[in-house]
Amino acid sequence: MKVLVLNSGSSSQKSALFALGSAVEPSPNAPLWDARIEWGTGHSDLKVRFADGHESRQQVSVADRRSALEGMLNTLWSGTKSALGSRDEIDVVGHRVVHGGSKLTEPVLITSDVKNTISKAAVFAPLHNRAELEGIEVIEKLLGQVPQVAVFDTGFHRTLPSAAAFYPGPYQWFEQGIRRYGFHGINHEYCSQRAAQILDRRPDSLKLVTCHLGNGCSLAAIDSGRSVDTTMGFTPLEGLMMGTRSGSVDPGILIYLLRENHLSADGLDRILNEESGLLGISSVSGDMRQIFAAAREGNRRAQLAFDMFVHRLRAGIAAMAASLGGVDALVFTAGIGENSPEVRAAACAKLDFLGINLDKEANSQSPAEHVISSSDSRVKVLIISAQEDWAIAQACRQLLTSGKK
Repeated sequence: MKVLVLNSGSSSQKSALFALGSAVEPSPNAPLWDARIEWGTGHSDLKVRFADGHESRQQVSVADRRSALEGMLNTLWSGTKSALGSRDEIDVVGHRVVHGGSKLTEPVLITSDVKNTISKAAVFAPLHNRAELEGIEVIEKLLGQVPQVAVFDTGFHRTLPSAAAFYPGPYQWFEQGIRRYGFHGINHEYCSQRAAQILDRRPDSLKLVTCHLGNGCSLAAIDSGRSVDTTMGFTPLEGLMMGTRSGSVDPGILIYLLRENHLSADGLDRILNEESGLLGISSVSGDMRQIFAAAREGNRRAQLAFDMFVHRLRAGIAAMAASLGGVDALVFTAGIGENSPEVRAAACAKLDFLGINLDKEANSQSPAEHVISSSDSRVKVLIISAQEDWAIAQACRQLLTSGKK
């Protein structure tokens, strides 16, 4: 089965093609083809990579995102190098959809009704859901009636208990759909399954805290394979400090800014999502690599941004462990989680009361798919590579072979 995955975001467009057998593979397969465009202004690089290691780059106009996406997909079956002889070889297309709202919580075949529900949920995540609907429509144009499957970033957190899902405002908020939905669920769920494989444990025997740390950051408390708490909430803005997002702030600050600085809702949105976090504090970058480099050179605000990020991360890990009533393993994943030994070391430095102790040498090497805790650590600490595209491909195969609609 050939599965094409589209990961359409507000800042980038990623896509990958997988060849899957009939049985569930124990670990991810490398894609036959993958491609990426970073959205911006004017032109951007379209980066394409094939399974044999061949790579290509070309400039594409990002003024028309639909045309840019079509150009990306055309490299699958046309040009001097291609992964497919024909577009007809694609059996199913899977889409990462950030917000499914309260109705869409599990992978589902895309119909007109499903598209309408995704469109309505765009009020919660407008930049993401609209980009994902655009991807669905491009596939309809290019591939006709090929089955399409939506896999929801919010879906894994459907098991949150009411005490974790509700906000302490009027109960009517919940009746209006205002609740903690949680995000990064596709990768949190994948990491929980992969951690069980690495530790040779059954998923239903583990209490896990998974740390998805990239430009966007979230934690999840996972008990026996089920999400019971998470840091992101109604939107992906809540929770940890992030690259350009503030994470949780006192809502009284927002009221103050509205009254005293006469900010508009759009102005607040821009500040909280684009001008805060690591970038807002440091004025250097939203990229942790640049933050750490600047801090090492003596930039005090970069050091402050690093310290704030770690402080909130450490507090969040402890909170997730409290929700679980103990923890068996701590997982680091995504760009920062996988590649920054400095963040992992600083976050774990004061968590020995939970039984967390790192092996300094193992941590410094950032070995993916390995345990990096010391031999005497009661809690295992792992690095697991984020595999959202692979997880989406697996969900497509499972849905089609199970006969569910």
